Amino acid sequence: MLKKKSRLLLLLALPLAMVSLSAAAQSPVGRWKTIDDETGRVKSIVEISQAANGNLSGRVVQVLQSDRGPNPTCDKCSGERKDQPITGMTILWDLRPSGSEWSGGTILDPANGKTYRSKAKLLDDNRLGVSGCVAFICREQVWQRE
Repeated sequence: MLKKKSRLLLLLALPLAMVSLSAAAQSPVGRWKTIDDETGRVKSIVEISQAANGNLSGRVVQVLQSDRGPNPTCDKCSGERKDQPITGMTILWDLRPSGSEWSGGTILDPANGKTYRSKAKLLDDNRLGVSGCVAFICREQVWQRE
């Protein structure tokens, strides 16, 4: 009798576990290689996390390629980010879920210190389209899951 209950519980739990894994694969939460849309080179690793309210933010965990040496700072940034190390810096914040994508957030380009309205959309399990927008003109980079 106990074996039958254990098997039944396992059979009931398996679909729930599969749905949970599928949802995780469809989330941008995790580590992403940022790809320069002009050179095609991997520039950094950004870790995207999700707050309890569903909003996303992204923090640079590693700079892989920089014209300003191995430990660049955000010398063109203003305010609290001015001259701060790019490694550890939050460069993406307040992206809110909106259907199959996230929008309404802000992204910082540490190379020029400017911020842009941002949006993101999973292209597939391993590619994330991240856009920075000025007015109605957006520029997209495709990041790859690490």
